[in-house]
Amino acid sequence: MSNAAATPATGAAAMYRALVGIGSICALLIVTAYLLTAPAIARNRAELLHQAIFAVLPGAVTVQPMRRDAGGMIGPAAPGEAAAFYLGLDAGNRVVGVAIEASGMGYQDLIGLIYGYSPARGQVTGMRVLASRETPGLGDKIITDPVFVGSFAGLAVPLSQDGARVAQAAEAVPAGKRNQPWQFDAITGATISSRAVAGIIAASTAQWAPLLHAQAGRLEGDAP
Repeated sequence: MSNAAATPATGAAAMYRALVGIGSICALLIVTAYLLTAPAIARNRAELLHQAIFAVLPGAVTVQPMRRDAGGMIGPAAPGEAAAFYLGLDAGNRVVGVAIEASGMGYQDLIGLIYGYSPARGQVTGMRVLASRETPGLGDKIITDPVFVGSFAGLAVPLSQDGARVAQAAEAVPAGKRNQPWQFDAITGATISSRAVAGIIAASTAQWAPLLHAQAGRLEGDAP
Protein backbone atom coordinates (compact mmCIF):
# COMPACT_ATOMS: atom_id res chain seq x y z
CA MET A 1 0.00 0.00 0.00
CA SER A 2 2.86 2.36 0.68
CA ASN A 3 4.09 2.04 -2.92
CA ALA A 4 0.60 2.57 -4.31
CA ALA A 5 0.11 5.63 -2.12
CA ALA A 6 3.41 7.11 -3.24
CA THR A 7 2.62 6.89 -6.95
CA PRO A 8 0.20 9.87 -7.17
CA ALA A 9 2.58 12.01 -5.11
CA THR A 10 5.47 11.07 -7.35
CA GLY A 11 3.42 11.89 -10.44
CA ALA A 12 2.39 15.26 -8.99
CA ALA A 13 5.99 16.09 -8.16
CA ALA A 14 7.09 15.23 -11.69
CA MET A 15 4.33 17.40 -13.16
CA TYR A 16 5.31 20.24 -10.84
CA ARG A 17 8.95 19.97 -11.91
CA ALA A 18 7.88 19.93 -15.57
CA LEU A 19 5.72 23.04 -15.13
CA VAL A 20 8.50 24.87 -13.30
CA GLY A 21 10.94 23.90 -16.04
CA ILE A 22 8.61 25.06 -18.81
CA GLY A 23 7.90 28.31 -16.94
CA SER A 24 11.62 28.95 -16.48
CA ILE A 25 12.30 28.35 -20.17
CA CYS A 26 9.45 30.68 -21.18
CA ALA A 27 10.70 33.37 -18.79
CA LEU A 28 14.21 33.00 -20.20
CA LEU A 29 12.90 33.30 -23.76
CA ILE A 30 10.88 36.43 -22.87
CA VAL A 31 13.86 38.08 -21.19
CA THR A 32 16.14 37.15 -24.08
CA ALA A 33 13.66 38.51 -26.65
CA TYR A 34 13.37 41.75 -24.65
CA LEU A 35 17.15 42.17 -24.41
CA LEU A 36 17.55 41.53 -28.13
CA THR A 37 14.76 43.87 -29.24
CA ALA A 38 15.09 46.65 -26.64
CA PRO A 39 17.94 48.49 -28.44
CA ALA A 40 16.04 48.48 -31.74
CA ILE A 41 12.85 49.65 -30.02
CA ALA A 42 14.79 52.44 -28.29
CA ARG A 43 16.38 53.52 -31.59
CA ASN A 44 13.01 53.54 -33.35
CA ARG A 45 11.43 55.59 -30.59
CA ALA A 46 14.33 58.04 -30.62
CA GLU A 47 14.00 58.44 -34.39
CA LEU A 48 10.23 58.92 -34.12
CA LEU A 49 10.76 61.56 -31.43
CA HIS A 50 13.46 63.28 -33.50
CA GLN A 51 11.17 63.51 -36.54
CA ALA A 52 8.22 64.69 -34.42
CA ILE A 53 10.26 67.49 -32.82
CA PHE A 54 11.08 69.01 -36.19
CA ALA A 55 7.49 68.46 -37.36
CA VAL A 56 6.06 70.51 -34.48
CA LEU A 57 8.75 73.22 -34.71
CA PRO A 58 8.61 74.46 -38.33
CA GLY A 59 11.77 76.33 -39.23
CA ALA A 60 13.96 74.59 -36.66
CA VAL A 61 17.21 73.15 -37.99
CA THR A 62 18.89 72.25 -34.69
CA VAL A 63 17.57 71.10 -31.33
CA GLN A 64 18.97 71.54 -27.82
CA PRO A 65 17.69 69.23 -25.05
CA MET A 66 16.77 71.32 -22.02
CA ARG A 67 16.36 70.64 -18.34
CA ARG A 68 14.41 72.15 -15.46
CA ASP A 69 16.04 72.07 -12.03
CA ALA A 70 14.39 71.70 -8.64
CA GLY A 71 14.07 75.45 -8.35
CA GLY A 72 12.23 75.74 -11.66
CA MET A 73 15.13 77.26 -13.58
CA ILE A 74 15.64 76.06 -17.13
CA GLY A 75 18.90 75.45 -18.96
CA PRO A 76 20.70 73.04 -21.30
CA ALA A 77 20.55 69.39 -20.29
CA ALA A 78 23.85 67.66 -19.57
CA PRO A 79 24.92 64.79 -21.88
CA GLY A 80 22.90 61.71 -20.99
CA GLU A 81 20.45 63.70 -18.84
CA ALA A 82 16.74 63.27 -19.55
CA ALA A 83 15.31 66.29 -21.35
CA ALA A 84 12.36 68.17 -19.88
CA PHE A 85 11.75 69.78 -23.28
CA TYR A 86 13.59 70.60 -26.51
CA LEU A 87 14.69 74.04 -27.71
CA GLY A 88 14.41 74.52 -31.47
CA LEU A 89 16.72 76.93 -33.29
CA ASP A 90 16.65 78.19 -36.88
CA ALA A 91 19.59 78.56 -39.26
CA GLY A 92 20.54 81.85 -37.59
CA ASN A 93 20.47 80.29 -34.08
CA ARG A 94 17.27 82.18 -33.28
CA VAL A 95 14.72 80.46 -31.05
CA VAL A 96 11.85 78.99 -33.03
CA GLY A 97 10.10 77.52 -30.01
CA VAL A 98 10.17 74.53 -27.72
CA ALA A 99 8.88 70.99 -28.14
CA ILE A 100 7.27 69.41 -25.08
CA GLU A 101 6.17 65.82 -24.52
CA ALA A 102 2.92 65.24 -22.62
CA SER A 103 0.50 62.41 -21.97
CA GLY A 104 -2.94 61.72 -20.57
CA MET A 105 -5.81 59.26 -20.61
CA GLY A 106 -7.71 58.80 -23.86
CA TYR A 107 -10.80 56.72 -24.60
CA GLN A 108 -9.00 53.39 -24.14
CA ASP A 109 -5.48 54.03 -22.85
CA LEU A 110 -2.81 56.67 -22.39
CA ILE A 111 -2.15 59.02 -25.29
CA GLY A 112 1.42 60.27 -25.59
CA LEU A 113 2.07 63.33 -27.75
CA ILE A 114 4.51 66.12 -28.39
CA TYR A 115 3.62 69.70 -29.24
CA GLY A 116 5.57 72.77 -30.25
CA TYR A 117 5.10 76.05 -28.40
CA SER A 118 6.34 79.54 -29.19
CA PRO A 119 6.66 81.68 -26.03
CA ALA A 120 7.18 84.75 -28.23
CA ARG A 121 3.87 84.28 -30.08
CA GLY A 122 1.97 82.54 -27.28
CA GLN A 123 0.90 79.80 -29.68
CA VAL A 124 1.15 76.07 -30.22
CA THR A 125 3.12 75.53 -33.43
CA GLY A 126 2.22 71.90 -34.09
CA MET A 127 1.22 68.57 -32.53
CA ARG A 128 2.03 64.93 -33.19
CA VAL A 129 0.76 61.86 -31.36
CA LEU A 130 3.62 59.57 -30.39
CA ALA A 131 1.67 56.71 -28.78
CA SER A 132 -2.01 55.81 -28.82
CA ARG A 133 -4.30 52.76 -28.66
CA GLU A 134 -7.45 54.59 -29.61
CA THR A 135 -10.13 52.82 -31.66
CA PRO A 136 -8.89 52.04 -35.21
CA GLY A 137 -10.82 54.04 -37.80
CA LEU A 138 -12.18 56.52 -35.25
CA GLY A 139 -9.99 57.47 -32.30
CA ASP A 140 -6.80 56.84 -34.24
CA LYS A 141 -7.70 59.76 -36.49
CA ILE A 142 -5.91 61.93 -33.93
CA ILE A 143 -2.83 60.47 -35.65
CA THR A 144 -3.96 60.04 -39.24
CA ASP A 145 -6.36 62.93 -39.94
CA PRO A 146 -4.24 65.71 -41.55
CA VAL A 147 -6.90 68.36 -40.95
CA PHE A 148 -7.06 67.55 -37.24
CA VAL A 149 -3.28 67.37 -36.86
CA GLY A 150 -2.83 70.59 -38.82
CA SER A 151 -5.38 72.48 -36.72
CA PHE A 152 -2.88 72.85 -33.87
CA ALA A 153 -0.52 75.12 -35.81
CA GLY A 154 -1.30 78.60 -34.48
CA LEU A 155 -3.52 77.42 -31.61
CA ALA A 156 -3.51 80.31 -29.13
CA VAL A 157 -2.37 79.91 -25.53
CA PRO A 158 -3.31 83.28 -24.03
CA LEU A 159 -1.77 84.20 -20.68
CA SER A 160 -3.16 86.40 -17.94
CA GLN A 161 -1.96 90.01 -17.87
CA ASP A 162 0.75 89.20 -15.34
CA GLY A 163 1.81 86.12 -17.32
CA ALA A 164 1.40 83.92 -14.26
CA ARG A 165 -1.20 81.55 -15.67
CA VAL A 166 -2.91 80.44 -18.87
CA ALA A 167 -6.04 82.54 -19.24
CA GLN A 168 -7.84 80.20 -21.62
CA ALA A 169 -7.13 76.49 -22.07
CA ALA A 170 -7.12 74.64 -25.40
CA GLU A 171 -10.62 73.47 -26.25
CA ALA A 172 -12.04 70.91 -28.68
CA VAL A 173 -15.40 72.01 -30.12
CA PRO A 174 -17.81 70.36 -32.59
CA ALA A 175 -16.66 70.60 -36.19
CA GLY A 176 -17.59 73.98 -37.69
CA LYS A 177 -18.23 75.60 -34.29
CA ARG A 178 -14.75 77.04 -33.74
CA ASN A 179 -14.86 80.80 -33.14
CA GLN A 180 -11.94 81.39 -30.77
CA PRO A 181 -8.19 81.14 -31.44
CA TRP A 182 -7.71 78.61 -28.63
CA GLN A 183 -10.32 76.24 -30.10
CA PHE A 184 -9.92 73.45 -32.65
CA ASP A 185 -12.41 71.16 -34.38
CA ALA A 186 -13.02 67.80 -32.73
CA ILE A 187 -13.10 64.75 -35.00
CA THR A 188 -16.65 63.63 -35.70
CA GLY A 189 -17.10 60.20 -34.13
CA ALA A 190 -13.99 60.58 -32.01
CA THR A 191 -15.01 63.38 -29.67
CA ILE A 192 -13.60 61.70 -26.57
CA SER A 193 -10.17 61.24 -28.16
CA SER A 194 -10.22 64.82 -29.47
CA ARG A 195 -11.11 66.19 -26.04
CA ALA A 196 -8.40 64.02 -24.50
CA VAL A 197 -5.82 65.69 -26.74
CA ALA A 198 -7.20 69.09 -25.73
CA GLY A 199 -6.97 68.14 -22.06
CA ILE A 200 -3.38 66.93 -22.41
CA ILE A 201 -2.27 70.14 -24.11
CA ALA A 202 -4.25 72.28 -21.68
CA ALA A 203 -2.67 70.61 -18.64
CA SER A 204 0.83 70.79 -20.10
CA THR A 205 0.63 74.41 -21.25
CA ALA A 206 -0.78 75.39 -17.83
CA GLN A 207 2.48 74.08 -16.37
CA TRP A 208 4.95 75.22 -19.02
CA ALA A 209 3.65 78.36 -20.76
CA PRO A 210 3.94 80.75 -17.76
CA LEU A 211 7.37 79.34 -16.88
CA LEU A 212 8.71 79.67 -20.42
CA HIS A 213 7.23 83.15 -20.75
CA ALA A 214 8.93 84.23 -17.52
CA GLN A 215 12.28 82.75 -18.60
CA ALA A 216 12.17 83.66 -22.30
CA GLY A 217 15.47 85.50 -21.88
CA ARG A 218 17.12 82.32 -20.64
CA LEU A 219 15.91 80.50 -23.74
CA GLU A 220 17.55 83.12 -25.94
CA GLY A 221 20.68 83.03 -23.80
CA ASP A 222 20.92 79.27 -24.05
CA ALA A 223 20.99 79.37 -27.84
CA PRO A 224 24.54 78.29 -28.79
